Amino acid sequence: SNQVAPSAGVRARVRAWQLPVPLAMLSAFRHRKTSSCSSASAGPGRKFKCSVLGATGGIGQPLSLLLKLNPRVAELTLYDVSLLCTGVAVDLSHIATGAKTMGFVGDDLKKALEGCDVVVIPAGVPRKPGMTRDDLFAINASIVKTLITGCAEACPNACILVISNPVNSTVPVAAETLKQKGVFDPRKLFGVTSLDACRARTFVSEARGFDPLKTKVPVVGGHAGNTIVPLLSQAEPATTYSDAERDAITKRIMFGGDEVVDAKAGHGSATLSMAHAGAEFADRVMAGLAGEVGVTECAFVHTDKVAGCQFFAMPVTLGKEGVETVHDYGVINAHEQKLIQEMLPELICQIQKGIDFAATN
Repeated sequence: SNQVAPSAGVRARVRAWQLPVPLAMLSAFRHRKTSSCSSASAGPGRKFKCSVLGATGGIGQPLSLLLKLNPRVAELTLYDVSLLCTGVAVDLSHIATGAKTMGFVGDDLKKALEGCDVVVIPAGVPRKPGMTRDDLFAINASIVKTLITGCAEACPNACILVISNPVNSTVPVAAETLKQKGVFDPRKLFGVTSLDACRARTFVSEARGFDPLKTKVPVVGGHAGNTIVPLLSQAEPATTYSDAERDAITKRIMFGGDEVVDAKAGHGSATLSMAHAGAEFADRVMAGLAGEVGVTECAFVHTDKVAGCQFFAMPVTLGKEGVETVHDYGVINAHEQKLIQEMLPELICQIQKGIDFAATN
């Protein structure tokens, strides 16, 4: 016979296409490898109890779905003030994965949080056209403070991943609230900035014809407008840009959220892409907690790496206790250094706004 047996890779792809869509997604989670992980990390490993706070919103529902599909998750609790939360949990519970799923509403926040290893917080109101992240602050800061108080009392050792905007201010609110409760551990508090890196990979790969799954672009600073600084000089694969190209891609990464808000014309903000990025980051945190080595992602964390700035998005290596190492952002070019220096006063001001809020509320 002249027939050639298909390769293992082809057979795997065929099997994935033959699976129902949710199981194909689950298979992708199971087979995804991190190049920096050692062979000792292989296997199912430790499983975790996760909670999504704000689970019925535009980010919360798809985020909860993606966590339900993640084989690292043994238990998934959903919480929201909306009674819809119970129904969302029942809906997810019908999906045939190993994650036991329950919903909680109203006064049952602590019940949702008891024993959690990872808490993801997308709760809050979304941005609308013409609305800045600062406009969201008065509402979302109060929501975050309430939820973080629940975390401090019910799961003080959990890793807390804050998505609620404005992240540059809500993460400091969370930190100060945890300090007031005597349980602040800087290794376990994260502002989720992974959507900025996701956009950077997408836009750079589109511009250069790269495979987006093999493209890397570190993004440092904060998570709002010009505080978002993509380090295009460190992109992999390496490439060069004219000044006009560089400025256009940088601006699109910085203001990608506005692009979505405008495109949705008053009907929402970046929800599906944020849910994807949040679920991916939660997976990486769990990988670190499980003992995988070399798990490094950019996140907005407590650090003294930048003078005068208590929080900064940096590459961090994740380990069994959360943040294992906060890395410097490395060698950058003069343009990137200028972007960081110009935005620093604004970022410091936004951080202080969160600290002040927590002190007076």
